[in-house]
Amino acid sequence: MIKGIIFDLDGTLVTSSLDFAMMKAQLGCQREEDLLEFVSSLPSPYMREEAMDLIHQHELQDANQCTFITGAQTAVDTLHKQGFKLAIVTRNFSKAAQIKLQRCNMPIDIVVTRDDAPAKPDPSALLSIAKRWDMPSRECMYVGDYLYDIQAAHNANMQSCFFAPQALPNYADLADYIFTDWTQFTALIEQINLKKLHQLA
Repeated sequence: MIKGIIFDLDGTLVTSSLDFAMMKAQLGCQREEDLLEFVSSLPSPYMREEAMDLIHQHELQDANQCTFITGAQTAVDTLHKQGFKLAIVTRNFSKAAQIKLQRCNMPIDIVVTRDDAPAKPDPSALLSIAKRWDMPSRECMYVGDYLYDIQAAHNANMQSCFFAPQALPNYADLADYIFTDWTQFTALIEQINLKKLHQLA
């Protein structure tokens, strides 16, 4: 039974116009390399701080333009009213994440950013939330729109749900569940839990 749902933020609940290719080009990071790992590998604290300042500028600009992705607000509000535990785990830094939550007025009070825990696909953030909820990992689902989200869920022994509003990438089938529109999501959760109930009966 799914009792707790943890969401990614950018591209899952809210819009994002972050141009990672441009940021990587500005910083001299290879296109296939993870941006945060690249920054942490820079040889001096000054270089790391300068690079992170540039990323923060992009993130703050993006945060001040974000809106709910169509249908996500209704889904979140419905799940909240139904009594599901809700949280967010994002690779954003804290200030940008808080701006996005305030702009979208989300009923979610647990938000873990890369300032609080190692970035996905590391499972630490997800596991800390399950522990805070006093809930087995398998009763939690992580919802996101990228490979790291699927990997983080599996690394935490949680159910993974992939949001794919566009064409499916080649890694989509690694997810336990896939949905393409937020209007489908609450029905999907209900369907999953009903199936679990029937298996237990």
